[in-house]
Amino acid sequence: MIPYPNIDPVIFRLGPLKVRWYGLMYVLGFIGVYALVSRQMKRFSCSWLSPHFENLNTVMIVGMVLGARIGYVLFYNLPYYRENPLEAFALWHGGLSFHGALVGIVLAGFWYCRRHGLGFLRTADLYAVTVPVGLGLGRIGNFINGELFGRVTDVPWAMIFPAGGPVPRHPSQLYESFLEGAVLFTFLWLLKEKHHQKGWPDGAMLAAFLAGYGVIRCFVEFFREPDAQLGLFFGFISMGQILSLLMIAAAAAIFAYGRKKARTP
Repeated sequence: MIPYPNIDPVIFRLGPLKVRWYGLMYVLGFIGVYALVSRQMKRFSCSWLSPHFENLNTVMIVGMVLGARIGYVLFYNLPYYRENPLEAFALWHGGLSFHGALVGIVLAGFWYCRRHGLGFLRTADLYAVTVPVGLGLGRIGNFINGELFGRVTDVPWAMIFPAGGPVPRHPSQLYESFLEGAVLFTFLWLLKEKHHQKGWPDGAMLAAFLAGYGVIRCFVEFFREPDAQLGLFFGFISMGQILSLLMIAAAAAIFAYGRKKARTP
């Protein structure tokens, strides 16, 4: 067993202000996405996006935060928030959903692109490649917070998390950081060159991200402790796996739509 490092989630305090590692990971994720999308814009001559880049980023960040919170309320703890509706606005109490954040980003990006005459799928392809950077950093933040830990295990690298009881558990946050972050990013970043060289249809990279993340999340959920308020549906499948299967289905639909649209004269 490996000792849990028990890092203070707060980096430093300035009076009532607390700067947390988790928040820093989000900021670094935003910076990474911004830099990598900018690099692609230059690499692939995407001058059509330049006038909208800053505004689009702002709209998607708002969509992400709203979607993450609404998704958690709806997917993971609706009975509680029905009884305590004001708690839905208490972001400082925690409770964010990646799948909700994804829906929020997609809806916000679609709205902006539609409003300003930008090709949504073509724009989404630039961003989809970079999302794993934020995911990998976010999971490190989860690890430092000691949350979203894994199931009980006896593997040599198991850890005892402060909020997980006196039993060793999988450090599933690190599994997710590596697979959803480093592995998925490397795969998509290499794939994007073929996407442009071979003239794949718009939406191909978005579909690759959705399918890749869906498969990885379905796999890692077998090592991650199910949400206490939900448990496992039908005794074997988690909410995260259900939502990830929907992502895989959406990936297939987007890729099929992109191919059909590319063939339409």
